[in-house]
Amino acid sequence: MGKQIYIIHGYGASPANHWFPWLKEKLIADDNQVSVLHMPNSSDPKKEEWLETLANKIKNLDNNTYFVTHSLGSITLLNYLDQLEPLPSFGGFILVSGFSEPLSSLPSLNPFTVKKVDYKKIVAATNSSAVIAAKDDYIVPFQLSQNVSKQLDTSFYLVEKGGHFLEDDGFITFPLVYDILNKMKTV
Repeated sequence: MGKQIYIIHGYGASPANHWFPWLKEKLIADDNQVSVLHMPNSSDPKKEEWLETLANKIKNLDNNTYFVTHSLGSITLLNYLDQLEPLPSFGGFILVSGFSEPLSSLPSLNPFTVKKVDYKKIVAATNSSAVIAAKDDYIVPFQLSQNVSKQLDTSFYLVEKGGHFLEDDGFITFPLVYDILNKMKTV
């Protein structure tokens, strides 16, 4: 049985951007269920709308459920998991260029990072997780992604050259994400 995988894009993006279509095709070919969520008003995102989208689209959260998030999608997922009572045990996630602190370059996103996430709660429910960042990320300094990985007590993959892992950075495929996700075993 395959995994149920949700891909959550970030600021200014859509499901058709970057490496999301490639990853979706690869994962579907392996017999997984894949949804690339369409996050509302991505060029002027509102935290409540984004959380509501996850609440409406994520059908069930169990040991077969996995998430791949990019940038703003990462803190959105963490906020969503944090507010679930109770938070059931689930498969895991890969956060790409994630952050949980304000970005000086994008103050409009500060509402997403105001509330501190209960990382212990999330760690306790997650079977496997990973954080990926690039040393030369010019939007989210990799130290912010590294901080998230420390809080989540998870594997941190630092890529020498990847920028913000956008199409413009040459990322229309992303084998590293695919490989890590493949190694995450369904329970």
